[in-house]
This record gives sequence, C-alpha cells and structure tokens, in this order.
Amino acid sequence: MRSCARFSCVVSGLGCSGGGRFLCSLLNVTEDHVFAMAQERGRFDFYIGLALAISSSLFIGGSFILKKKGLLRLARKGSMRAVGAGEAANFAAYAFAPATLVTPLGALSVLVSAVLSSYFLTERLNLHGKLGCLLSVLGSTTMVIHAPQEEEIDSLKDMAEKLMDPGFAIFATFVIIVALIFICIVGPRHGQTNILVYITICSVIGSLSVSCVKGLGIAIKEVISGQPVLSNPLSWLLLASLVVCVSTQINYLNKALDIFNTSLVTPIYYVFFTTSVLTCSAILFKEWEHMGYDDIIGTLSGFFTIIVGIFLLHAFKDINVSLAMLAVSIRKEERNGTVANGVGAHAHSAYELLRDEEAVDLEDRETSTTFDNVSRRNGGMAAS
Repeated sequence: MRSCARFSCVVSGLGCSGGGRFLCSLLNVTEDHVFAMAQERGRFDFYIGLALAISSSLFIGGSFILKKKGLLRLARKGSMRAVGAGEAANFAAYAFAPATLVTPLGALSVLVSAVLSSYFLTERLNLHGKLGCLLSVLGSTTMVIHAPQEEEIDSLKDMAEKLMDPGFAIFATFVIIVALIFICIVGPRHGQTNILVYITICSVIGSLSVSCVKGLGIAIKEVISGQPVLSNPLSWLLLASLVVCVSTQINYLNKALDIFNTSLVTPIYYVFFTTSVLTCSAILFKEWEHMGYDDIIGTLSGFFTIIVGIFLLHAFKDINVSLAMLAVSIRKEERNGTVANGVGAHAHSAYELLRDEEAVDLEDRETSTTFDNVSRRNGGMAAS
C-alpha cells in the first residue's frame, strides 16, 4: 500500500525515488498505450461509420431507380430490398460516426439517383445537373475531411447524462412546441399553399429522430458486447420516441410531396433537415467542441457547397443544356456580335461620308456665293 501511495505521486506531480521510478514509468507507458488504443478505436469507428453512410446513399439512390423501373415484380422486390439495406446501413452509421458527418452525406443518395437515371432510364442529366453532382461530391469530401473524429458517447449511461443536460432540454422543448404549433395551427391554414410548413415539421422532428437513432445504435453496440441493455428503460424510451418521430416525419413529408413539386421539396427539405440535425448534434453531443476553427469553417463550407450542388441538380433539371449547345451558343453570339459590329462600322462610315459630302457642298455654296458677288460688282463697275 505504501508503494502504491508513493507511485501515485507521479499523477499529482511529485517525483518518485528509488525503485519506484521504474514502476512509475511503467504506469505512464501503460496509460499512454491505453490512450493510443482509444484513439485508434475511435478512428476505426469513424471509418466504419463513413463506409456505412456512403453505402447507405448507394443503396437508397439505387432504390429510386428500381422504383421508377419497377414495373416487374422482381424489380419491386429489389427496390424494397435496396431501401431496407440502405436504411439499415444508415441506422448503423450513426452508431459509429458523428451525426455531423452521417446526415449531410445523405445528399449522395440524390446524386447516385441522378447519375443512375441518366444511364438506366431515359432521363438526361444536363450540364447544370453534372455541375451539381460535382459540387455535391466536393462538398461531401470537404465535410469528411473536416468532420469530428472523436465520439463523446460510448454507453447508454453517457447518453442519459447528455439527455438530462439543460441545453438539450431547452432545445427539445422548443422543438416540440414549434412542431405542435405548426401541426395544430399553421398547418391547417397554410399547409396547402406554403411549402415551408410541412417541411419545417419534418425537419424539426427529424432532428429528434436522429438523436434517438444515435442512442439506439449505442444500445445495439452494448447488446453485442453482452451488456444488459434490455432492462434499461432508456432503450425502450428511445425506441418509442423514434417510432413517433419517424411516423410524424414520413406523414408530413408525403403531404409536402403530394402538394408541391418534388424538385422544390427535395433541396429545401435537405437544407432544413440537415441544419436541424447539425444544431441538435452540436447541443446534445457537443461534437463541435473538439473541432478547431478551420474544421468548423471547412464543415460549413462543405455543407453550403452541397446545398448549391443540390439546387443546381433540381432547379434546372428540365432545361436542355449541354456543353455542345453551350459551344454553339457562344459561336452564335460571337457571330452576331461580329455582324453587329460590321453594321455599326458600315453605318459609321456612311455617316462620315455623308458628313464629308455636306462639308464639300457647303464649301461649293460659299464659293459660288463669293463668285456671284464678285461678278455683280464687276458688272456694276462696267455699267457705270
């Protein structure tokens, strides 16, 4: 016991003497090794979550193509399997990677759907769509590079402590009040005419559903490790909350899609939903505390780049624009500009010629007038 007390002096900043130095250094090496292992495990979980998020986007984006092409029974079954695999991968991604990374990568499903549509369906991807896809990829890459790689919550006990945080309690109360106001008051009056009403309901409720998914993902990890999770009431509370949130979210999202144009609903919903999730993640999981200013700016820049890409992909999808047409249009404008410049030059030359003729005519008239005056004067002198 005495030796243990003497070895603990390293932690308190006091020196060790004698044979205790070896054991003190051994303890320090062990602590460093444990810390390095924890960092390595966190990095490994980050890449697992990233791979799951990308595979989720691939499955969900591919399911859109199968739905459009799904006139056959086999295709319909394939569509359902793809949707199920995509949602399962997306669910699992939240258990390994931060929500700040997983949620914005959902835009890749829109990109995958657009690219596959141009290959397997009769739909054409115009120049704006290709630029939108490129911007979405660049924005997603930027967010992956700058996303937080550290995870604050490793157990349901930590999750319970986070849920009891006053900041999240205020945020959750605000979200529920806003959702109830929009559902009970604003929705019946303006839901059929204003696209933001139903999208706002889906977005704010979706931020809570992502938090529930995150908690359930941690619970599944604990079940796999053999811990008694099913006896924890928090697991069932998270599951019930997830069912209510997802049901409400899907209901009002379908209403928005039935009333308004999908080209408008998809990008607006992505922006609202992702912003709500990032806000909830910053308050609940405090993932942004471990990020430097450069990473925060990089993450936000990547997010806004994705927004611009999604906007280009959807807002101009019905406009037939290609590089060939753009080149033809540029040549036509140059040709018209040349013709216009030629007409202007010709008109300018004609104007100068007319002005010169008028000057010559004026000189002739002045000369003629002078000659007449001289003739009259000479004639008068001769008569006298």
